[in-house]
Amino acid sequence: MTTKILALTDALGNLVRFVLLPGHRFDTIGVPPLFDGIEFGALIADKAFDSNAIVADLDERGAKIVISQHPRRTKPLPLDAEMDKWRHLIENFFCKLKEFKRIAMRADKTDTSFAAIIHLAAAVINSQ
Repeated sequence: MTTKILALTDALGNLVRFVLLPGHRFDTIGVPPLFDGIEFGALIADKAFDSNAIVADLDERGAKIVISQHPRRTKPLPLDAEMDKWRHLIENFFCKLKEFKRIAMRADKTDTSFAAIIHLAAAVINSQ
């Protein structure tokens, strides 16, 4: 059993919300629930989130787009290199999250208990 965790963090790398997806699904499927009801000025993401639908949604919101470009993109988007340096905060969050053995090994049988452990681990990470 594999599970993907799509997470949205704030500017300091603290968890705002997350979505669990089956491991074989595209990451872009879980993006609309992450954005629903949240206002933000920019999205910093990796190339898994480089899709025209996400870019169009961000344009509608007036949010700055800082997404690493997928090599197949025909018209490259402008990338703010200084802002892209902050992408390590989400990577650091995932590294800290995977230090919890139950999360790294997906030890919980249900999505509800797995999500509860993620919330608990995020609280511990934020309190440090």
